[in-house]
Amino acid sequence: MSLAIVYSRATAGITAPLVTVETHLSNGMAGLNIVGLAETAVKESKDRVRSALLNSQFEFPIRRITINLAPADLPKEGGRFDLPIALGILAASQQIPQQVLAEYEFIGELALSGELRPIHGVLPVVLGVLQSGRRLIVPQMNAPEAALVQKAHVLSASHLLEVCAHLKGIKSLSRCTAAIDTQLVAPVADLADVKGQPHARRALEIAAAGRHSVLFMGPPGTGKTMLASRLPSILPALSEQEALEVAALASISSNGFDATTWGQVPFRSPHHSSSSVALVGGGRPPRPGEISLSHHGVLFLDELPEYSRHVLESLREPLESGCITISRAAYQSVFPAKFQFISAMNPCPCGYAGSQLDECRCNPEQIKRYLGKISGPLLDRIDMQVEVARLPTALLLQAEPNKAESSDMVRKRVELARQRQLERQGKCNSLLTGLELGKVAELEADAQQLLDHAMSKFNLSARVYHRLLRLARTIADLANADRVNSHHLSESLGYRCLDRSKNVN
Repeated sequence: MSLAIVYSRATAGITAPLVTVETHLSNGMAGLNIVGLAETAVKESKDRVRSALLNSQFEFPIRRITINLAPADLPKEGGRFDLPIALGILAASQQIPQQVLAEYEFIGELALSGELRPIHGVLPVVLGVLQSGRRLIVPQMNAPEAALVQKAHVLSASHLLEVCAHLKGIKSLSRCTAAIDTQLVAPVADLADVKGQPHARRALEIAAAGRHSVLFMGPPGTGKTMLASRLPSILPALSEQEALEVAALASISSNGFDATTWGQVPFRSPHHSSSSVALVGGGRPPRPGEISLSHHGVLFLDELPEYSRHVLESLREPLESGCITISRAAYQSVFPAKFQFISAMNPCPCGYAGSQLDECRCNPEQIKRYLGKISGPLLDRIDMQVEVARLPTALLLQAEPNKAESSDMVRKRVELARQRQLERQGKCNSLLTGLELGKVAELEADAQQLLDHAMSKFNLSARVYHRLLRLARTIADLANADRVNSHHLSESLGYRCLDRSKNVN
């Protein structure tokens, strides 16, 4: 039979749709044609495959060879189809058995010598194969990454000859096993390194417990960046499913997946010169941006007003929906983006507005223009606006300062509060809808009166109203309280410094 069918996988965002590689040998002018919306790198595989087969001592059929990559309307890119194309030619020319091919899926790029080279985006492929029930053969260098999905049956090979020997039953390939520590690696940065700043430390703990977004605001050198970098050290450990999602996104990114980061909470801190495409994703084929690479982790934007207005406004939809949709004329890709947004900024261009120790050099118009770079709708979507004051010189010069709580101590309280939320509503407080808030964030009478007064005095929006309730609910969870009282609500109001100042002034 001169027709062979081999299964492989393409890449489409964070998914890996099935591709059927159909190989047909027929009489006519000798040549190899690849059809099925194959891009340049895929079409070039005919030269790599021909050399790989000849250098592996196989016969290259001197016949008309047609390769069809189905479905025909799915774009195919990269060298990932080299191995299935080579196996299809060998099976169609009866150099390897065809009947066993239906049990496997293949992926990998071929060198001219027949060696298998690694590809990007292996994890989505493994997850797709797991659902199909077939086994997968990958290049040896992709084995550590593919082994992270322990339920999948993944085999690895370093050469085309090894794959053919396995299919012929001569020598079996070894199954991929996880060679990395799948336990959470504790970050080096510890919260105990932060001197003083009890108000900001408390805000960071609340943010970690309820997965709230934070804006730190204060003069230069007060520890805003230091505080933000310590947030991953007090967050609960990622579950296995969350770790797989994080690794899958890294796998399809331009830098690929680093096995040493397995299980770690992502912390992304892009430079303020980053474009909107770098932040939200894009390109051809679409790649995840910083907001998707910080999925289940932290996205930190330092010097927030220095980012372009267009870049900042692109954050508004993902902050609400938890995903980003990249739409182009020919395709649409959806990437998850459930990140915790942390940012920092100075109170003015020179950084010393309102400081009692340093004189501000900015006029009111400059300050207004500087703060105006952050739109009201974006500020509404930030749960906490925290002032970080300058530390007294005496505290900095202490030979033996009072030892602050370590990240391990704070994380225990955060995990207990997060567990209460998951047992009560199945998700973090920051994700509660307005209807759910009415059930789980019931206010006592004095707290309701305080909230009504604050809404009227500071002219707060409905979005801020719900965010105050979510924040107060988290504070109550940290205190192990069933209902939200006035103390919880007044503390949550204390974390809206910009909302208070703009209405008082």
